[in-house]
Amino acid sequence: MNWPETALVTRKKRGIIKRAKRKPVSKPTGPEYRINNQIRVREVRLIDHTGTNHGVVAVEAARDIARSANLDLVEVAPNADPPVCRILDYGKFVYEQTKKEREARKRQQKVEIKTIRLTPRTDDFHLDIGIKNARKWLEEGKKVKFMVRFKAREISYPELGQQALEKIAQELSDMATIEQQPVLEGWRMTLLMSPGKEK
Repeated sequence: MNWPETALVTRKKRGIIKRAKRKPVSKPTGPEYRINNQIRVREVRLIDHTGTNHGVVAVEAARDIARSANLDLVEVAPNADPPVCRILDYGKFVYEQTKKEREARKRQQKVEIKTIRLTPRTDDFHLDIGIKNARKWLEEGKKVKFMVRFKAREISYPELGQQALEKIAQELSDMATIEQQPVLEGWRMTLLMSPGKEK
């Protein structure tokens, strides 16, 4: 079979193209501390490994004290004037910092927000199902966002969405508080409710 000349050229071109693979970018895990010779200022406020404050000291003298104790000079507050440096074991210090951050993340309470989408024409049956689901999520301690989405000419009647959201807020007032009143943003009107009865 005789292929047209242009078809052969395009087939050859397609065979040559290779995509470059992206290299994964590693993100820094925590704050970077300057240590020992990385500290470039003339004077530092020095706190030694026993917790004694030596006041403002020349950086060379601080390095000598750290070297004599077989420890590192670590800049812990670079924005202070002069920067604050401590004499400590840098490896142990970084390990303890990451451990503290991990513990803080565990203690941090993550509030989940559930979204219920509606339209101005949503009938009462579907609205009741949304309210029922919202009650269940509020009891679990989750926040619930009701979102009325307007399409085409519906945007001319925002009061329909407002009425639906007010009805929902009224139904849930026995167990939830309004965190964000119904607000029209572009083509959406949203109401955010959080668990807990209003006082």
